[in-house]
Amino acid sequence: MTLQIPFENTYAALPERLFSRQKPTPVRSPKLIAYNAALGAELGFKETQDETELAQVFSGSVLPDGADPIAQLYAGHQFGNWNPQLGDGRAVLLGESNGYDIQLKGSGPTPFSRRGDGRAWMGPVLREYVMSEAMHALGVPTTRALAAVATGEEVFRERPLPGAVLTRVASSHIRVGTFQVLAARQDLDGLRALFEFACARHYPHVSDPAEFLQSVSKRQAELVAHWMSFGFIHGVMNTDNCTISGETIDYGPCAFMDEFHPGKVFSSIDRNGRYAYGNQPDISVWNMAQLATALLPLEDNSDSAVAQFTDVVHNMPDLIRTAWRNRFSAKLGIATPAQTDEQLISRLLSIVTDKRSDFTNTFRSLTEDTWQITELANSTEWPAWLEDWQTHLEAQPEDPKEIMSKANPIRIPRNHNVEAMIKEAVDGDYGPFFALNTALSKPFERSSEFQRYTLPPQPEETVTQTFCGT
Repeated sequence: MTLQIPFENTYAALPERLFSRQKPTPVRSPKLIAYNAALGAELGFKETQDETELAQVFSGSVLPDGADPIAQLYAGHQFGNWNPQLGDGRAVLLGESNGYDIQLKGSGPTPFSRRGDGRAWMGPVLREYVMSEAMHALGVPTTRALAAVATGEEVFRERPLPGAVLTRVASSHIRVGTFQVLAARQDLDGLRALFEFACARHYPHVSDPAEFLQSVSKRQAELVAHWMSFGFIHGVMNTDNCTISGETIDYGPCAFMDEFHPGKVFSSIDRNGRYAYGNQPDISVWNMAQLATALLPLEDNSDSAVAQFTDVVHNMPDLIRTAWRNRFSAKLGIATPAQTDEQLISRLLSIVTDKRSDFTNTFRSLTEDTWQITELANSTEWPAWLEDWQTHLEAQPEDPKEIMSKANPIRIPRNHNVEAMIKEAVDGDYGPFFALNTALSKPFERSSEFQRYTLPPQPEETVTQTFCGT
């Protein structure tokens, strides 16, 4: 084999009850759809240009030298309901390279498949590829997409669909639910081993569970504020989809808003709006409370620990609010965010909600002084808000346009473009997939070539629901 991956297998050296050794299941006729060569270079690959070999490796049909494949165990709260065992039901971690996990998603059944087929159909694979790489280009902490491979086999959901495998890269796949499963089983030795591993990998400055909880909470606070600044809705913020590293993971029924509304929900399974856009800060705090509960057995003095952990969790809303204020102040060109900016931000969002304005294009119109041609100009509240905003900016020496141009993207992965891309790919045309990835790779740069990706959907193109794909 000419593709050489400098594997490490540190997670596989943990107690074996944290995972199941599991090889991926070979597929019939793998064909490479996309390979992220730049990411492969970052991971230290000595890579081949042979697409056949890449397809064999990243479909799971050929196990690369040095891999020690495992399916990871975790549990989780799903829509608030406890599930005592989940785990990688359709994913296999091949190992780590240059400090990053390399995982095949859709690589066949595992002991955690729960009667599932362990496969993925092409739509969710290409959606995650596009979404994760777009998020990376926007500067949001995220898992990455290394490769997408068509399997040459069908998977059966509501109907037969073409199968595919995604190769996902993450700084780790340790979740809140990974800690939860060990705490629920009263496996103190396993819990301590996982804690020490997670600290060494992500928070080497941390010495105790309270510091660990605080560090994870800070990253989650920054992450959810970052999501909201781009109008992103994760859709399934279960504790098994919440990483210790603070990366966005599991792009299932996620979506970027077109028309802004704080109650917006896209996920077909989120029937009560638990994970609506405006609920994401509260859910992030709730998830950290579940992590605190899972960490409690590690402390000798439980009463003292409860007090410390409670302080950390109760402080998190302020962390999120500060991060949110910083992000949205930048979107308005404010160089030095202050608590008083919150009223200005909230007034604008109220106008945008009332006028059903496009979230991304509204902020870009403010950046480029083209707001006159948007719905904002027709709002009775608009003149007063505009005057207050401009007065605020005149008082600062920094150039607001420079700040805004880095905070307000021109292009995002709009739902109708993603769905149209998937439809074409299923029919055998990957051109729209590559075009969309290219357009989203530099989201803050104006380009006439990609003008169509800036347009909101026409009524007949509007996507109202997104789906997990499992």
